[in-house]
Amino acid sequence: MNWFLPRMLAAALMAAVGAIIGTAIGWGGDTVLVLAVLGAALGASVSAFADRIRGYKLMRWLRSDRAQPAPRDTSFWGELGYRMERALILSQRETERERQQTKDFLTAIEASPNGVLLMDKYDQIEWCNGVAADHFGLDPRRDVQQRITNLVRDPAFVAYMQQGDWEGGLSLSARGGRGTLSVLIRPYGAGKKLLLSQDVTEGLRNEAMRRDFVANVSHEIRTPLTVLSGFVESLTTLKLSEAERTLVLARMREQTARMQALVADLLTLAQLEGSPRPSPDNWVPLAPLFDRVVAEAQALSAGRHILHADDVGLSEIAGQGTELQSAVGNLLSNAVRYTPEGGRIDLRWQQRADGSGLIVVQDNGPGIGREHLSRLTERFYRVDGSRSRDTGGTGLGLSIVKHVMQRHGGEIDIESELGQGSAFKLVFPAARVRQTP
Repeated sequence: MNWFLPRMLAAALMAAVGAIIGTAIGWGGDTVLVLAVLGAALGASVSAFADRIRGYKLMRWLRSDRAQPAPRDTSFWGELGYRMERALILSQRETERERQQTKDFLTAIEASPNGVLLMDKYDQIEWCNGVAADHFGLDPRRDVQQRITNLVRDPAFVAYMQQGDWEGGLSLSARGGRGTLSVLIRPYGAGKKLLLSQDVTEGLRNEAMRRDFVANVSHEIRTPLTVLSGFVESLTTLKLSEAERTLVLARMREQTARMQALVADLLTLAQLEGSPRPSPDNWVPLAPLFDRVVAEAQALSAGRHILHADDVGLSEIAGQGTELQSAVGNLLSNAVRYTPEGGRIDLRWQQRADGSGLIVVQDNGPGIGREHLSRLTERFYRVDGSRSRDTGGTGLGLSIVKHVMQRHGGEIDIESELGQGSAFKLVFPAARVRQTP
């Protein structure tokens, strides 16, 4: 109210000036009073005109883009302009804050690994993130305000949209048959809907792998158990000669050893999957490692093969020694089992120009068909199941090798042709390879 007092003072001052003028020129009586009233009226007129000017400036500011500050003075219009400008600034700040919050919220949804799609009460798309657009083949900008059932015409999806009860969710094929989507709808607001989509292809694949793994383990254990059960029954119900008894016990020892090898490989896999990655500064010399795995291979071969190992000098690999020995030993034992008698098996070490290193196990055995190469590292996968069991393999060796290489930041590369032998290469990154000074 600081504008009211100056206005009253101005009117009183003009009245006093009028009275003083009347008195000064010798007018008296009613004339002085009339002049005082006229002076007050003149002051009020001047004040009103000044107010009109100030009000016009304020209106002109309000009609502009308000880039400049509001007119400043001590009048009523100055205070009104100040308060209006302050209210506008606060409103703009609140609007900007809400806009930034909305932007951050949508950015967070955009970063979600799942699809998010917002629909109005007419099932028209209001917004969707990039994942949902990829899942359903949509354009996040072009398809706004389009009915979702006009764009996604899968009969199961259309029926799910129309049923009105969305508690159970829906599974359907992704666009182009690239996998499986899990779709869920949740209502919100005034008839609006939130559609969530998730690619469950990998989860379903892992679940299938787990089922296959359990089935394979059960089958692998059941077979030797069945044999053992038969031999035990023979020993208890039949009168066997000493030679027959010796043969039965030998077969029982073979099946027991087979189950022990299977359990050992399963435990090795579990340990590899559950333990931390090997330290990058624990350096393992290759020379003694090669000596150990070659000695094991020679014992398994019993002189039936020609084994040759490179001189690796002072080369070292950063990692876990027992895991590296298991990986190379598995490759050598496979080569011994599948290479015919008299065949040659080479264990080589090669350091590349970029600093990476290769451990190569090569044989001149029967080779492997190209159609099998991509699946060789799967658990229990066998090119020839009967022959693998006859040679004592568990079907887990190459899977163990793959896990060891992944834990050491490397990979396994397999090259083979039928009748030309096979080469299994363990590729280690440069950061895990060095020459001891």
